[in-house]
Amino acid sequence: MITETLPTPTGLFLNRIAATPLVPITLDAELGPIWCKLEFLNPSGSTKDRIARHILEKAKRRGILKPGDTVVEASSGSTSIALALACAQMGYHFRAFIPSSATNERSLMIRAFGGQVCRVEGGMSSVMHAATAAAAEHGWFPACQFENPDNTEAHRLFTGPEILSQIDGGCVDAVVSGIGTGGTLRGLWEAFNDAGCPVRAFAAIPREGTAFGGNAECCSLAFSKEVPGVVECLSALYADWKAGPHGHHIEELSIHEDECLNLTRRLWALGFPVGPSSGLNLAAALQAKRKLGPNTNIVTVFPDRMERYFSHRVFETLRS
Repeated sequence: MITETLPTPTGLFLNRIAATPLVPITLDAELGPIWCKLEFLNPSGSTKDRIARHILEKAKRRGILKPGDTVVEASSGSTSIALALACAQMGYHFRAFIPSSATNERSLMIRAFGGQVCRVEGGMSSVMHAATAAAAEHGWFPACQFENPDNTEAHRLFTGPEILSQIDGGCVDAVVSGIGTGGTLRGLWEAFNDAGCPVRAFAAIPREGTAFGGNAECCSLAFSKEVPGVVECLSALYADWKAGPHGHHIEELSIHEDECLNLTRRLWALGFPVGPSSGLNLAAALQAKRKLGPNTNIVTVFPDRMERYFSHRVFETLRS
């Protein structure tokens, strides 16, 4: 059990974060622009800052979290980085359980924010089991991103309305995202649907299975034989949504992993410092645009920044 006293938090910039930009990117003049939410500009470098802040703030208000408590999460990287930063800001300890295959850059970032890292052999189901067992044994607060409705709610209450206030015409025809927890795609779809948009949801699924390693948050469903995806019930948020009354709004798009990586590198050349999940999302958004037509507003997310992927396959063409 961690018992040392943490310093009193000061200057909580998490409460003063500006909206991230929504920019139109045109790669095919005949199709027109794809609207891309630059979530890599959040404080820790990913869209997971939104759910980390919201989950912890709600737990605090409910009296579940108290100063000096420990938060635990099973995460292949981005959520753990976001939670480590949020815990440092809010006065909590943090313990991350991550797959042994996660890039070392991610582990270093978690530790830099004061978090502790526990690497677990096997896929994300093994990581989740280890985190759950540790939380139960030590009385730690489990963030439970794969099943916590506050994950979805963060995007429904905040990210979605931001986009509606930024996009031309104030309406979205389709939202596209890779599926890890399912919170981003589901939360955005709910926000747009609640606002009266005739919105469709497209889940981006990378195929072949080697490019993304053990990063289930980046792009799961069923991208790897070694790492179970949402199809095998990794994410209750996505599985429940798909099985529910709104499941018919979801269409799953297969994207070859090489296309994901090539589009990521093309985005670098345009000055966007993103990770491979952004290439995945943009590839699927272009596919959705071809289905729905050039005069539709298609929204996707650039989830995280490139620095957590320096040892990843996406950079192999630049290493000498």
